[in-house]
Amino acid sequence: MNFEAAKTLCRSFPGVTEDTKWGNDIVFSVGDKMFAVTNLGEATGMSFKVEDERFLELTDRPGIIPAPYLARAKWVYVEDAKALGDAEAAELLRRSYELVFGKLTKKLQREIGGA
Repeated sequence: MNFEAAKTLCRSFPGVTEDTKWGNDIVFSVGDKMFAVTNLGEATGMSFKVEDERFLELTDRPGIIPAPYLARAKWVYVEDAKALGDAEAAELLRRSYELVFGKLTKKLQREIGGA
């Protein structure tokens, strides 16, 4: 997983905002709901939401752990770039965006979709 490419991908989704939180993290959000987090500067890891049924499968892999503070919401933290290939990482990030987008109000979804 190329973390810099992952950040670029996150920025490409419709309606995405990016801001700095907690002093050292870049947070990618849609409709003010975060779907991915990485560290400021050169990314060395990334957290994102996954489907409930994928959580255990992914966290059983070396280099992927339950995301600190967010594991109860089924977030994973990729701490080793070799744990995921670029194509799989892109698929998981896209799905994280979709999961969060799907929880937004229909009105907000339409506004973002039309942007």
